[in-house]
Amino acid sequence: MAKQAKTLTQAEIRRVLDYIATRKHSTRNRALVMTTFLSGVRVGELASLQYKDVVDAEGNIRNEIRLSAEQTKGNEARVVFISEKLSKELQQYVTVYQPKNINCKFFYSQKAESDGFTANTLTQFFHYLYKKSGVYGASSHSGRRTFITNLANKGISVRVLASLAGHKNISTTQCYIDVNDEMKRKAVELV
Repeated sequence: MAKQAKTLTQAEIRRVLDYIATRKHSTRNRALVMTTFLSGVRVGELASLQYKDVVDAEGNIRNEIRLSAEQTKGNEARVVFISEKLSKELQQYVTVYQPKNINCKFFYSQKAESDGFTANTLTQFFHYLYKKSGVYGASSHSGRRTFITNLANKGISVRVLASLAGHKNISTTQCYIDVNDEMKRKAVELV
């Protein structure tokens, strides 16, 4: 089995966000990172988002994003629920990015001729972002694994996690959950 993406601690997430704050396109980059950590979307799904998928006609962040089958890895439509915390992050982003065409990509790319990030360019973006912020072993899949692990730590059932992740099989979801010493300590204290 291939090595899994690193699950980030709160301190590592803070380090990434602190690094982002010092760079160009910080509002966009923060929204990208927080979307992975707070929704668990895959990088390909993130790259495929259009402005109209996330923002309604009144300019408000939707409380759920409906991904079409073409936007998902499993080629099955699914809903991504937007928490209040993520909604606030995305609202910050849309205050600085309001395209004339709502059919364009939600996350712009600074390249002049670009229609926005592709799954590949976004994967590279995350690779370099984590490396430059000093978080080693992290990848574009780290936000997704961290999202699932954090919810598992809070007692969310694996069936709910599988549904949120868009997994057909709960055994796939179980592979995402990172078990650490803190979880084990909490578990034995329940006895």
